[in-house]
Amino acid sequence: MAPLRDPTPERCKPRWIATLLYIPLLYVGGWLLALPLAVLAPQLPLEQRSLIGTAAAFALLLLTLPWRLRRVWGEPHPWQALGLARPAPIAGRAFLRGLIKALLLLLVVAMVMLASGHARWSGNLNGGVLLNGLALLLGVGLAEELLFRSWLWGELALELGGNPRADQRAMVLQAVLFSLVHTRFNLGPLASVGLLGGLGMLGLALALQRRADGGALHGAIGLHGGLVGGWFVLQNGLLTIAPGTPAWIQGPGGAFANPLGGLIGWCALAVLLTARRRWWRPFSAAHP
Repeated sequence: MAPLRDPTPERCKPRWIATLLYIPLLYVGGWLLALPLAVLAPQLPLEQRSLIGTAAAFALLLLTLPWRLRRVWGEPHPWQALGLARPAPIAGRAFLRGLIKALLLLLVVAMVMLASGHARWSGNLNGGVLLNGLALLLGVGLAEELLFRSWLWGELALELGGNPRADQRAMVLQAVLFSLVHTRFNLGPLASVGLLGGLGMLGLALALQRRADGGALHGAIGLHGGLVGGWFVLQNGLLTIAPGTPAWIQGPGGAFANPLGGLIGWCALAVLLTARRRWWRPFSAAHP
C-alpha cells in the first residue's frame, strides 16, 4: 500500500464505529436507489435488481471515498493514496504482472484436473462467456481490491496506530476479514476451513502484490480479477469437469467450486506467498 506517514494533526484517527458502518450504509443506500425498479420495472428479475443495487452501492463508494480520505485520513490526494492514480505505463505493467500470475495459478489447477482424468479439454468458447469473464475480471477485481486492499487496509492501519507495525497488523487483519466475508459456511466444517485458509492466503497475496508494485493497486486487480474471470471461463467454456471431482482438486462447492479452497489451490498460493516473502516486511522497511 502507499507508504504510511507519521501521524500529524491533519491525519485524524478514524473511529471504529464509522469504519464498521461505512460499507453497510453504502449497501443500504444502493438498495434504496434500486427500490423504485420494483415499481417501474416489475418484470425485472430479482437477481438483476440485486445486481443494480450492488452497482449503485459501488457508485456511492466511488463518490464518497475521496471525501472520506480527505476528511478522515487527511489525504490531499485520495486516489493516489488508494493506489489508482498512477502513470499508465506503471499501471499497465502492474496489471499485466498480476494477470499473468492469476493465469499461471489457474493453469496449475487445470493441468492437475486434466492429468488426473477429472476434466477434459473442450475449448468451447463463445463471445458471451468471454464477455462475462472480462466483466468479472474488471468488475470484481476493481471493486473488491478498492474495498479490501485499498480502503480497508488503509483504514485499519490508521485505526491501529498509523505506523509500519500497524500497517503489518492491518495487512493480516484485512486478509482475515476478506476470507470471512467470502467463505460459505454451509458446506461443512472441512470445506469451510479449506475456503477460509485459501481465501486468507489470497488476501495476503493480493496485499503483497500491492506492496511489490510500490503501492499501485493495478497488479492486485489483475491477480484477483484474473482468478475470478479466468475460473469462470475455464468452467463454462474451456474445460468439462467431471461430476464428483474431489474437492481437494477443484475446491469445495460442487458446481460452484472455488479452487482456492482445495489442496491444489493451497499449494499454488503457498508458492506465490513464498515468492513474495521479501515483501512481508512493512512497506517503509521494504522501501527505505
